[in-house]
Formats: sequence, C-alpha cells, structure tokens
Amino acid sequence: MAFISDTLARVKPSATIAVTQKARDLKAKGRDVISLSVGEPDFDTPDNVKEAAIAAIRRGETKYTPVPGIVPLREAIAKKFKRENGLDYKPAQTIVGTGGKQILFNAFLATCNPGDEVVIPAPYWVSYPDMVLIAGGKPVFVPTTLENAFKLQAEDLERAITPRTKWVLLNSPSNPSGAAYSRAEMKALTDVILRHPDVWVLTDDIYEHLVYGDFEFCTPAQVEPGLMDRTLTMNGVSKSYAMTGWRIGYAAGPDRLIKAMDMLQGQQTSGACSIAQWASVEALEGPQDFIPKSRAVFEGRRDLVVSMLNQATGLKCPVPEGAFYVYPSCAALIGKRTPGGKTIETDEDFVTELLEAEGVAAVHGSAFGTGPNFRISYATSNELLERACAKIQSFTASLR
Repeated sequence: MAFISDTLARVKPSATIAVTQKARDLKAKGRDVISLSVGEPDFDTPDNVKEAAIAAIRRGETKYTPVPGIVPLREAIAKKFKRENGLDYKPAQTIVGTGGKQILFNAFLATCNPGDEVVIPAPYWVSYPDMVLIAGGKPVFVPTTLENAFKLQAEDLERAITPRTKWVLLNSPSNPSGAAYSRAEMKALTDVILRHPDVWVLTDDIYEHLVYGDFEFCTPAQVEPGLMDRTLTMNGVSKSYAMTGWRIGYAAGPDRLIKAMDMLQGQQTSGACSIAQWASVEALEGPQDFIPKSRAVFEGRRDLVVSMLNQATGLKCPVPEGAFYVYPSCAALIGKRTPGGKTIETDEDFVTELLEAEGVAAVHGSAFGTGPNFRISYATSNELLERACAKIQSFTASLR
C-alpha cells in the first residue's frame, strides 16, 4: 500500500518557486545572478503599517483570533470594497486567510465535487490548476493569444462552459501576463456568465492597484451586479502594500460560501496571524499615499523593460496594463542554437540557457500554460533591470 496520497500525483511543484530557488543556489555558489522570477514588490512595508503591528504587540494582541478574521479587519475589508469597488458587503460576508492563496484554495475545497469544472484562461498563475486538482475538480484551460493581449474572449468562454462548470476564474491584472480587462471587456465576459445560472465567478484581484496610464480597474460584481450572489471577490494586502511576508489575503462573497470556507478553515489553520491582521487594518484604513508612489515606479520599470526587450533579437513583448510582469514571446528563437551548440527547442530551454549563459533567472511560459513565452518580474531596481535586459539582448543576439 502506497504511503503518499494519490492526490499528490496530480500536483506539480510551483515553477516560480523552483526557478527562484535555483537562482538562490547559483548565487550561493558565487555566480552573479539577477533573479527576475519572484513575484513580490521590492519596496519595504510602509512605516505606518509596521508601527501598527508594533502597537498591536504592545497592546497584547497576540492571542488566537476568530477563524474568519478579527472584527476590525473584516469591517475595514467591507469598507474597502464599498469605497473602492462600489460593492456592498457586510463584514460577516468577508473572510481573512493566510494569504490570497489560502482563500482560493479553500474556495475550491469548499465547493468542488469530483469532476466539477473550473474554467481557467491561459496563461494562468501556476497554482490555480493544482488547487483545483487537489480539491477534486477539473481545470478547463481556455487559450488566449498575444494578438488579443492575452485576454479571454467572450466567444471562447461560451464554448468552454459545460453543464459541469462550477467556476470561471478571472485574474485581472494577470499573473503572468499583466493583462487587465477594461470595463467593456469585463462586461462581455460577465454577460456570458449571466446566461449560465449555475456558474460562479472567482476573481483574483490581488494586483488591483497596480494599473498604469489612464487604465481603470474593475471587478466582475461591480460591472455586473446581477452576479453578486455568485461571485467570490478575492484580494489582499501583499502586492498593494508590499506585505507579502505578512500573509494576509481576504475575500467577500455570499453568506453560504463564506460560512463554508469559515468551517473549512476552522479545521485547517484557524485564524491568520493576529499581528498581521492588525497591520492590515492600518494598511486598508490608514494613509494610501504609498500606492500611487509605488505604482509610478512600477510604471517606469514596465516601460524600461518593454522597450529593452523589444530591442532584443527575436523577442516580441506586448505592453501590459498592470501587475509587475511582462510576458514576451520567444517563438522566433525556437530552433536556434547557442554558441555551445545546444538547440533551443522550448521556452524552458530558453530560460535554462539564459540562466546558464548570462545569470538571468526568468520563468518559462509553458509553466503558465502558454508558450513559447517567458515571464519576467520587474519588481526590482532600474539598475538591475537594465543590466538584466542588456544580458538578455546579448543572449538572444548570440543564438544562430
């Protein structure tokens, strides 16, 4: 009898974590490595948030918390959704988890029966399919194209929905592509879902505040209030407030779903870290000037990286609307050979040889379900980005 569960046979290790670890290992051996694989802001958490955490410790806020979150944070979340998204949720319709990843995982675990389908546009964040598989569901991938800016088209969504569809998962702005849906583009998708009364929407809005130029963020239940009773709106403090290590994600949705997720979390992790929750209250309710400042820096980095990558031989890099990733195509380089005689047969070969030759760590697009592409995170300094992009230019120029 096998000791390890059959469930794990359906799951793959996270490609982004694997690449980041490989870069760390090479650095430890003395290699000069620039890692563009990690998905977290390089800024420090705002001082007011850190001070709120220290004050919470001094007040003795160090005990177990209610499973779905402390009341002040759930109230702050409800106010945030009203203030920024025009969504009316009661605090009791919110839930706090140990990162957005737990929120998503618990939503699938609380709702998916064997064979239930979850529609996932590709490219997708690497963890989505495995979460669905662990929960017993079936991921249904819907390809998008560079020509459509990696955005799901309404007619493709319509074709993907079947009687077994339980969820449509939307991530805007997207990890890995940075693509974000305008109100009109989102409305085209919600119109499709509205016609299928048993299909729910799970929206991952974690990059909400990282949109550039005059682009305006929108979320499905905001665009189509008729979907409010079958939408789980997920968000968190990690990307907007540079709080990745604090591990606080949150969501709001219909009472029956939130209660199911609460019950599940009660047998799993119970409440999230008390100190991190109090810090998150300050993040949501305190001064918001950190967001436009960091957004302006990210926008400048995006423009730098897109420009330099589009000057690299054989790369085509679209301009993303949000997040802090670019997702260039390396299709023109497939079949080329390195100076050492290795043939680039896949996008994984491309990023592997790039790391070996130039010490630049990126993540291959096939890990996100769409290739031949690769993902670069520009959540690092301009100096490192310029050096890395110059190295990428040198590498692509060397291929024959």
